[in-house]
Amino acid sequence: MSPQEQHGNSRGYSVPTGRPYALKELQAALGSLGDHLRELYDGAHPAEYEAVADALYTAFQTAAGLAPAKSYTGCPEHPNGALDPEAPDGWGRCLICNDRRRLGLRDRGRRGLPAAAAPPAGEQRRLGYPVPDPPYTLQALRGHLQAVEERRFHLGFSSPADDFVRIADDLHKAFIVARELSRPRNATGCSEHPGAPVDPDAPPGEACIFCAGRKRRAQRSASVPEMLPRIRRGERRQLQRRFERPPG
Repeated sequence: MSPQEQHGNSRGYSVPTGRPYALKELQAALGSLGDHLRELYDGAHPAEYEAVADALYTAFQTAAGLAPAKSYTGCPEHPNGALDPEAPDGWGRCLICNDRRRLGLRDRGRRGLPAAAAPPAGEQRRLGYPVPDPPYTLQALRGHLQAVEERRFHLGFSSPADDFVRIADDLHKAFIVARELSRPRNATGCSEHPGAPVDPDAPPGEACIFCAGRKRRAQRSASVPEMLPRIRRGERRQLQRRFERPPG
């Protein structure tokens, strides 16, 4: 039953403790996002996205505190249980339930019975919150923030818990996009060191200064050292002096 229905059916409903203060903090955090977003443009430097990512993370934490606790596994029986790293298609992410299901399938197979249908899998989420698919662009960031603004307009002290869950999910999506845009751009073309400095003396396609240094060290170690001729016993090595001796 939603808080509005409880309020209509009973006069005993009260606003949860701390919600007015947290909601005011959330509204203030979301109000400042528009100023940061207006300063961004296509091709903006990654450092310009850092303030947006920080503000979004602060707003997301506030919204997550207003929403009910997340179920990382999507399982009502084990909401905070272990995640199954090899969950088959159509199964949930709860490791405990999947192990039970695997044991049940083996038992039914031994008895010659058909396998039971697996329950539908929930939305694949990282740490209980949705992660948008790439590419991460300024347009995608603006789209997620537009959804946040639409939900923010309808939030109130007596809003149902689902409204806070949805705005927390939208804020997490926007934060992920802003965080990826704030990472150093790959100016070197190196997949191993995308934020490495550019080597000005390297040939085209090998601008990563880390990879260029590694290549030079490998070339030096692979070269055959020059061996001096062996001196027989009783002979003296003739050394070429770089500078003449000063006169007596």
